[in-house]
Amino acid sequence: MFNFLPAFKPFESLLRFLSEYGFWQHIINFCSSFDGLDERMIFAIGQATDETIYMLILSTFWGTLLGLPLGILLYTTRKGQILSSPLINSVLSFITNIFRSIPFIILIAWIQPFTMITMSLLTGVKTYLGTDAAIVPLSIGVAPLIARMIENALLDVPKGLIEAARSMGATPMQIIKKVLLPESLPLIINSMTITLITLTGYIAMVGAIGSGGLGQIAIKFGYTDNKIAITNVVLIILVIIVFAIQFIGNSIVKRVTHH
Repeated sequence: MFNFLPAFKPFESLLRFLSEYGFWQHIINFCSSFDGLDERMIFAIGQATDETIYMLILSTFWGTLLGLPLGILLYTTRKGQILSSPLINSVLSFITNIFRSIPFIILIAWIQPFTMITMSLLTGVKTYLGTDAAIVPLSIGVAPLIARMIENALLDVPKGLIEAARSMGATPMQIIKKVLLPESLPLIINSMTITLITLTGYIAMVGAIGSGGLGQIAIKFGYTDNKIAITNVVLIILVIIVFAIQFIGNSIVKRVTHH
């Protein structure tokens, strides 16, 4: 899970590759005409972009690992569903609603002790600061959102398909694997696209507590030092990331939609 970042430097590496060519100096001269946007800052923005994507990938992975089974349980334990259990459904729904109700910036502070314990166990360093530590609140913050979106996607599966599978003797696990998830796959991917875009906003937010990424660059140099050019560059990169997520999500939905 951790200590992967040192090897994950695609944008920083790309900038270092470009810096070996003659046109690089023209780019630097052009950028330097904007206040604060010198060569050092360009490399810092490249590194922050790598950190943002790193947090996005790992937070999505761990958030999905928590949110997907929770969303399936929220659906299957509903009254009349294949694992109907009102008590379990109420408890899961209550826990999910609590975490969904907490504003993310407050959640970061609230689970700081848990983040420090987790980091201590995984890395031996008891801290809530840094890119790796930010993955803990990001994963916990996005998991309830994923769970509810999975639940809503499963609600759109026609009941007739589930009843047909049950009448043929399919087990609950077989119904989940062969009916529920395949039939709701386009909606799940569409929901995940929305979740990733929301998560990009969360990642920009954790920059406020020294977790690295583009958010920290925007706050530390753009806002605090009043370098509007840096803020604008960060915003442009975040917009490109969001557009890329939406494009990839739409493309996958088109591929998996079969009706």
